[in-house]
Amino acid sequence: MIARFRPAHRQGKIAAATVTAVALGLIPAITAPAGAVEIFPVQLVTVQTPDRAAKARLAGLGLDMTEHAGHDYVEVVLHRAADAEALRSAGLTWNVRIPDLVERESEINAANRAYAATTPQSPLPSGRDTYRKLDDYNDDLARLAAIRPDIVKKFALPLKSLEGKTIYGVEIGRDVRAAEDGRPVFLMMGVHHAREWPSGEHAIEFAFDLVKNYGADERITDLLKKARVLVVPVVNVDGFEKSVNDGHLIDLRPVDDGGTGSIFATPGNAYKRKNCRIVDGQEPLAGECALASSPGGFGAGVDPNRNYGGFWGGPGAAAEPVDPTYRGAGPFSEPETENIRRLVSSRQVTNLITNHTFSNLVLRPNGVAPDTPGPDGTPVGDPPDEAALKDLGDRMAAQNGYTSQHGWQLYDTTGTTEDWSYNATGGFGYTFEIGPDEFHPPFPKVIDEYVGAGEFAGKGNREAFLIALESAVDVKAHSVIAGAAPADATLRLKKTFATPTWSGAIKDTLDTTMVVGRSGKFTWHVNPSTRPAVKAKQIKVISSEPLERKTFTGTTPPNGTTDQEFVVDRAADVLEVKLDWPTPDDLDLYVLRKNADGSLTEVGRSAGFVGEKERVLLDDPEQGTYVLRVQNFASVTPSWTLTASLFDATEESVPGLIENWTLSCEKDGKVLQQVPVVVDRGQQVKADLRTCAQKWADH
Repeated sequence: MIARFRPAHRQGKIAAATVTAVALGLIPAITAPAGAVEIFPVQLVTVQTPDRAAKARLAGLGLDMTEHAGHDYVEVVLHRAADAEALRSAGLTWNVRIPDLVERESEINAANRAYAATTPQSPLPSGRDTYRKLDDYNDDLARLAAIRPDIVKKFALPLKSLEGKTIYGVEIGRDVRAAEDGRPVFLMMGVHHAREWPSGEHAIEFAFDLVKNYGADERITDLLKKARVLVVPVVNVDGFEKSVNDGHLIDLRPVDDGGTGSIFATPGNAYKRKNCRIVDGQEPLAGECALASSPGGFGAGVDPNRNYGGFWGGPGAAAEPVDPTYRGAGPFSEPETENIRRLVSSRQVTNLITNHTFSNLVLRPNGVAPDTPGPDGTPVGDPPDEAALKDLGDRMAAQNGYTSQHGWQLYDTTGTTEDWSYNATGGFGYTFEIGPDEFHPPFPKVIDEYVGAGEFAGKGNREAFLIALESAVDVKAHSVIAGAAPADATLRLKKTFATPTWSGAIKDTLDTTMVVGRSGKFTWHVNPSTRPAVKAKQIKVISSEPLERKTFTGTTPPNGTTDQEFVVDRAADVLEVKLDWPTPDDLDLYVLRKNADGSLTEVGRSAGFVGEKERVLLDDPEQGTYVLRVQNFASVTPSWTLTASLFDATEESVPGLIENWTLSCEKDGKVLQQVPVVVDRGQQVKADLRTCAQKWADH
């Protein structure tokens, strides 16, 4: 999800990588007079731009300019000797930061090969010992369905990708090939963002785990009798294919100890973030996406996790196509998001997890800070189910050692999976940010994150996922409609409504069905009839004047940190910490509370994209000493201003609506009866379908 990483330092050199890269067209070859081939090493350079005129000259050269820039420099990738000559002719000077971007293969690829060579079978449920490519995912999904056809069926999502690929998933559960029978649905997804390979691995490994242990593990067997589980391991198939194919060839992350230079320095699409949309509204030409290099996630494409309809176009979603978080031409404009929309809208998904990398986080709604004025002009507030969402998030995080928090506490986002799914359906939704510091780390680390390591051995994301599945079947966490109807009747729950975007609304329809069993009695596990987006809510209005405010200024060297202390010595409703700086560089903010023994506990962080200012908001801060930590992630001009403020706030009630499902009883597509059903979370109601039974008998 986040657009950065902090890899370990590489050692070693494999000259063959350069030859391979040339053969693949990643590096241009320059023919010398004698007929020999001279290789120009692709370089990352820092071009000095002390004034606007220098920047204008650079911009006019048509070079591969990165998004890493300051008030007096811009970083540029030089692909050819002619690029260097263009700089020289323009009177520009530069320093070479990385002299040869393809001088060696990734140490991570080497580590993965070494691990696979010495590991016949890993501790993962599948025994896998290296990253899958796209064909591997498709083969494994088919293999699962072939191994246990009684509990697994493979399905294709309705829309093909922009490049014409079919996107697959599996459904897992007892008697999975029988008609929908009213069981709750749990959805597991991976690889919205192309470069986040572990997200797909964990999703498909959970599928293997369930299939392998059905009938052998009492807990899993019981869960699959109560629920249907959907797993879509690769949502963004086009982007993933480009990322994993390029990344297995050349992967140069550890070139500058974690600076953004390393991510921009990797040629090709190893760090592609987005999908393969080249021009809005148009399908890409054959091979076009593979040629459109995406260093650092910038470049062509739409970010699928900013393209969902809920709050589309708001904070944290870019309007410029080159930006890593480009939201697309409109809500659900991309086949990847429209596929998930149709899947969720056609099933009663009571809980979902969308996996990403990295940061060791379990994120819950909402994606924007609660004091942010929403589309209706009132503060967005916390979700109406905040207490339950937090409880489940905390319980999952206790198994993997991650931090459980709101999505906005990392940075503001809109148009994300949960922004839409939770607010449109009421089903709980979470984002897992897998791993501490890399998009696709050495594979053994992926294994550790799934099965658990150290103090979390035997737990990890496996246990967290199982807790989420248990919540999906927990009747206290969703709603139940029960009653009697003719055997084999089709019951339909439907609701059409307007989903708010940041500047308007779109039409959404939830339309789910089940088939009544032989007994004529039914129990349907569903989401509440009233959407969270329209429920009554409590909002916190922060006072305009602070109780106390303190401002710090300073500088932090590259890759360094600077700490400032702020003492909360009075009762306050809100602690706000803001970090600002004058350049478009990348600083991060961490807020830690000092414990009695002098140790520090992180209580908030803000780590946005390049150029986005940081803000941490803490409700009801405990009195005591807080450490405000500025981290210079990628800035060579690191002057900053840090402001800590305490505020009082008032609680205000915003009235809401009560919505109903429309429950239909149908025979052969003909509606015999319709009744409105109002049901809240944790509530069970009975539906009177006697009219349907009478008409059924008459037919």
